[in-house]
Amino acid sequence: MPPDLGQTFAALGDPTRMAILSRLAAQGDLTVQEIAQPFAMSLPAVSQHLKVLERAGLIARGRDGQKRPCSLRPERLAEATRWLNHTREAWEARFDRLEQFLATTETKDDDHDR
Repeated sequence: MPPDLGQTFAALGDPTRMAILSRLAAQGDLTVQEIAQPFAMSLPAVSQHLKVLERAGLIARGRDGQKRPCSLRPERLAEATRWLNHTREAWEARFDRLEQFLATTETKDDDHDR
């Protein structure tokens, strides 16, 4: 796994950060104050979560006059999804080979018992 994807998965491992990403996906760009509204935490605490998401490449922060809107970076989620799919396919192939091996072993054992 590329090291930057490790940061992505670490950032995704927190429920608050996942909720922030979900809101950005559903509502589009939001300011820190708008992001903080549903959470029972201080603005600095929300800002810390946003910094983690930004370092992981999951969000971008822009400038719009006095506002600093945050936006989702779906391409980073797509990278994580590609890695997960590749890993899932590799494990499925391993399980298929194991299943075939067990089926042939079982058949040999059945023949041997006769």
